[in-house]
Amino acid sequence: MTDPSAPIDKHFENVTDPRVNRGAKHSLLEMVFVALTAAICGANGWADVERFGRSKRDWFRRFIDLPHGVPSHDTCGRVFARLETSEFLSAMHAWVDSFAGSLRGQGLAIDGKQVRTPTGQGGGSCGRGSRQRGSLDRAAGTAALHTITAFATETRTVLRQMSVDEKSNEIPAVPKLLELIELSGAVVTLDAMHCQTETAQAIVDPDATSILTVKGNQPTLYKELLSRFEEYLDADFRVEGLRKQVTVERSHGRHERREYYVKAIDAHDGLFQRWPDVKSMGMAYRAREENGDLHQETMFFITNHAPQVRTLSRHLRDPWTIENSQHWVLDVTFAEDASRIRKGSAPEIAGAFRRMALTILQRDTTIKENIRGKRLRAGWDGRILDQIYAGFTAV
Repeated sequence: MTDPSAPIDKHFENVTDPRVNRGAKHSLLEMVFVALTAAICGANGWADVERFGRSKRDWFRRFIDLPHGVPSHDTCGRVFARLETSEFLSAMHAWVDSFAGSLRGQGLAIDGKQVRTPTGQGGGSCGRGSRQRGSLDRAAGTAALHTITAFATETRTVLRQMSVDEKSNEIPAVPKLLELIELSGAVVTLDAMHCQTETAQAIVDPDATSILTVKGNQPTLYKELLSRFEEYLDADFRVEGLRKQVTVERSHGRHERREYYVKAIDAHDGLFQRWPDVKSMGMAYRAREENGDLHQETMFFITNHAPQVRTLSRHLRDPWTIENSQHWVLDVTFAEDASRIRKGSAPEIAGAFRRMALTILQRDTTIKENIRGKRLRAGWDGRILDQIYAGFTAV
């Protein structure tokens, strides 16, 4: 079996250790390996990392020395809180780039997520009137962590993450995030907040495709698209150049129908003049019936992709993919919203461990289990953990 700690030694060797030499009993590289492995195997906090490390000391010593034993949860919290976040994430992203492959023809979903525990939940600290929620710590004056993620939907790989103070700061941050990725040939989907000409330009410049959701933050564009598609509806969608696709899915008592409509944009249409290289406009309608309840959703979009409805319909589902394959799993299986890690850089570092652990587990094909099952079995059985790491490092 290939040493699973080797990629960490390779990619994290230049991350600055914040401790003076005389105070560093535990190697930073070993701490990163222990923390990541613990996250794969079910650890949801630094105390869990210590517990897991102590219980699997013999497994770890196959690959690393641990001359002073397993680092305590206090040591993990103190060291990771003092790391330079940009250095650490650059190392993590370089590791991801080593196995992620080309994005040409692949979907890339950009979305933000705030770590915030609902009132009355989360590690026993959040009763009525609690001053701490997830990564939010009102007593220390720190805001809840808001993380923007670039997610390759076909391979279920987190390519990049970037943290901002508040959701409103996502808009200027996304073009900067996109600059960190080799976008050529990718199909990038973003929610309505990022229907911005600057963001569209940042996608078009490196020869990528943007699919921008249009809502009320672009009022003129939204109202005109609504008006045009209402006219198409009145004509029963029998409009020259309008292309349509319908999909129907039934499973576990749920019936879902999706309708997609796409039409080429006239090069002389003044409505779209300020949008770079835009070629098509469209509408997606989604109706889901479950337990007798009907939920309906309609969204409009513009894109610099040709009006190919089948291709666009596939990529229009990418935002649901990141919601179901990443955000939901991070909250439910990794308990991210309940995280009580708040000090310094530690929330972002812990978030990076969770996302890398999830990437490793989602890319694994050796174990036929859901993510929760893989985490449990890897934590219980070192042979299963060996299989997961062996399959990942062989990619």
